[in-house]
Amino acid sequence: MGFLAIALGASGAHGRLHDKLVAAGELGHWETAVQYHLPHAVVLLVLTLFAGENGRLRKAWGMFLAGVLLFSGSLYVLAFTGLKWLGAVTPFGGLSFMVGWVLIAMSAKGK
Repeated sequence: MGFLAIALGASGAHGRLHDKLVAAGELGHWETAVQYHLPHAVVLLVLTLFAGENGRLRKAWGMFLAGVLLFSGSLYVLAFTGLKWLGAVTPFGGLSFMVGWVLIAMSAKGK
C-alpha cells in the first residue's frame, strides 16, 4: 500500500499523467486521494505489526483497507476517467476510515 501511494503520488505529480489531470481539472482529486492513501498505508503497516490477536485492531485494519480502496480508489479512478458518479462511492471510504479510528480508540480504552 505504501509503495502504491508513492507511485501514484509521483505519477500524478510528473509527466503525462500530471498533464492529463491538469488538463481535465482533476489534479485536486488525485492529490486528495494520495493525501489520504499514504498515511493510512502507514497505519495498515503499524496495525499489521502490532494487532496480534486484538479483534478490534484487526477489524480496524479491515476498515482502513476498505477506506483506502473506497475513498482513495474512487478518487483516483474519478480523476483519471472523469466518471463523476464515483464521487458517490467516496464517502463510504471516509466512513470506513472513521470507523477504523473509532475501533483503535475503543481498543486503547480496553472496551
